[in-house]
Amino acid sequence: MGTPIRLIAGLGNPGSQYDKTRHNAGFWFVDELARRYSGKFAVEKRFSGEVCKLQVGSATVWLIKPMTFMNRSGLAVKQLASFYQIPVEQILVAHDELDIAPGDVRLKLAGGHGGHNGLRDCHAHLSAEYWRLRLGVGHPGDRNKVVDYVLSRPSLDDEIVISRAIDKAADQIELILAGEMQKAMNALHTK
Repeated sequence: MGTPIRLIAGLGNPGSQYDKTRHNAGFWFVDELARRYSGKFAVEKRFSGEVCKLQVGSATVWLIKPMTFMNRSGLAVKQLASFYQIPVEQILVAHDELDIAPGDVRLKLAGGHGGHNGLRDCHAHLSAEYWRLRLGVGHPGDRNKVVDYVLSRPSLDDEIVISRAIDKAADQIELILAGEMQKAMNALHTK
């Protein structure tokens, strides 16, 4: 068995104008976990975000939605991790991923930020050695259109498959929290 996960950060932007945008896929994931396990997010200024403590089976996990906007997400994650003395290898960051088709989800450890500003800031505050839950939102096909694309709402078809991918990932949360990442990857990466 691997290292258990004790902190899940869902990346996104605060504010109702961003709620339904692709860039908030990480928020959607932690919101789904809170819904399933009867958790409630509360604003925690010392952690620059909304925080929720969940009990999932025998595991306790902290969820955070940084309220610092995407470009400064790492600050909030670092503040909570430092306070609770959670090492970087016990952190999972859920985020939107342009390089994966809508409806696909991938779990991986470490790696580059791929130009994702939220991951870039997490790298700066944590190092690159955290786990990532990559929620596919697809690519607009032109790198000059990426900003408008991630800050807009997906089509209804894409919204449905992204929601299903979030459900699929949430179904594996007990394995993920237990550090059984290979089993979780097998379930998530198989069509």
